[in-house]
Amino acid sequence: MAPERVRDGEIAAVRQFNRFHTRLVGALNEHLLASRFSLAQSRILHEVASAPAASPPSARELGEALRMDAGYVSRLLSGLEADGLVQRTPSPENGKRLALSLTEQGREVYATLDAASAAEVAALLDPLQEGERALLTGAMTRIRRVLGDLPDTRTFVLREPRPGDLGFVIHRQATLYAKEYGFDWTFEGLLSEITGKFVKDFDPSGERCWIAEMEGEVVGSVFVVRQDAQTAKLRMLYVDPAARGRGLGRSLVEECLRFAADCGYKRMVLWTNDNLVAALRIYQATGFELLEQERHHSFGQDLVGQIWGRDL
Repeated sequence: MAPERVRDGEIAAVRQFNRFHTRLVGALNEHLLASRFSLAQSRILHEVASAPAASPPSARELGEALRMDAGYVSRLLSGLEADGLVQRTPSPENGKRLALSLTEQGREVYATLDAASAAEVAALLDPLQEGERALLTGAMTRIRRVLGDLPDTRTFVLREPRPGDLGFVIHRQATLYAKEYGFDWTFEGLLSEITGKFVKDFDPSGERCWIAEMEGEVVGSVFVVRQDAQTAKLRMLYVDPAARGRGLGRSLVEECLRFAADCGYKRMVLWTNDNLVAALRIYQATGFELLEQERHHSFGQDLVGQIWGRDL
């Protein structure tokens, strides 16, 4: 399938962000961080300082890595050499290849610039709440990954709910099921009822909610509630499309099983519908068996409701 044409609005959004970012970091100023160095000079100092000691870059390699014109890089390096900050030395394995490194004075200057940059970013982040900082840094990481600057090594963490999480889970799961299964707005009512009862009757000795988070965003959840003294019930398993294929659904279910066993329950049950194929595969893989099923009309759909269970 051919990719969709890039929309004018998408182009405009990227350009607006680029203008915002260059203004934010002071890229338009002649000098950076109240120093005598331009952004380009500071970036070269950073790249040379950060290069592995065993493989310092040459001018050509530096230009290629930064996607900068070779002549411009050469002029910048000449200026930094004249200031006594950068030096070129022949590589042991190839005398014609000149490796770049910082002089002692260059390391001192770079340390000052690096500290000033860190302080500037800290001042930018300081007014934000912890959750806002997580969202911001997560979004930055996603931008880099989507544009090919990072490998896709995302991992998730499971944690207890925070204020705002339960409402978000209800909204996200209702929206997702409407899109993928055609469920109508009444499904959101069921999710709200389950969540409200969980909060109202919450018993930490035998009930639990896990929120799955990845790069600062909620990407899944699951609940364990008490059905009776011997039986725990798994409810509202949800995995966002952004986190699928990473074993999150199975991890959430296995966490529920461990918790229920530790609480002394003898069995766990759940209710689902036969069209939720991905969830059914997870339940089967974690030892659940189909106990009973019944046709019903709910959420604007003709469905087959199923009860699954397993011993602990």
